[in-house]
Amino acid sequence: MTIRHHILILALSLLLVACGEKRPSPPKFNSIDITNAKWGTDFRLTDHLGQPRSLSDFRGKAVAVFFGYVNCPDVCPTTLAKLAEVIRTLGKDAQRVQVLLVTLDPTRDTPDILQNYVPAFHPSFVGLYGDEQATEQIAKEFKVFYQRQKPDAHGFYTVDHGGGIFVFDPQGRIRLFIGDEHSTDVITRDIKTLLAQSDGKSGQ
Repeated sequence: MTIRHHILILALSLLLVACGEKRPSPPKFNSIDITNAKWGTDFRLTDHLGQPRSLSDFRGKAVAVFFGYVNCPDVCPTTLAKLAEVIRTLGKDAQRVQVLLVTLDPTRDTPDILQNYVPAFHPSFVGLYGDEQATEQIAKEFKVFYQRQKPDAHGFYTVDHGGGIFVFDPQGRIRLFIGDEHSTDVITRDIKTLLAQSDGKSGQ
């Protein structure tokens, strides 16, 4: 056998060993993985108790951020109810998750209004408020479309807006976008996977 044959066999052996090594596979999510997105980095708003808040206040928890408003007739209460069910389903892991509602209707959704509305879905939920300028700025940062419609004869109006939930990992990095079509089970599994990855474990 020539030296060339020995080198070829050695190379093939190293290749087989390398292929046989178990490398940690990236977590598999059922929702949309937006890891490494350069937007949605932080915010400075006021919570429903009047306290200033930023994303860093919730470091150590997975954070689910939803944009909506109190008078929303459909998607907002449906999404908050879905997230409340997720929290109940998570069991002990629920303590490691924070749900935030950012209002897109600051004219009507004052902190007092948010205080009565948001925790009614779950006591741990937090409503966030900003003035018109701050609301416009955070919506732009998260690429969320919203537009207030013309009031009716009684002065009531709706706000058209994009749906979906933005999820941050415990390190404060934006990771997932969960659409309206995703079920409670999908959201629960993805959050468990995110928490497991943060702990250095394999996702389920």
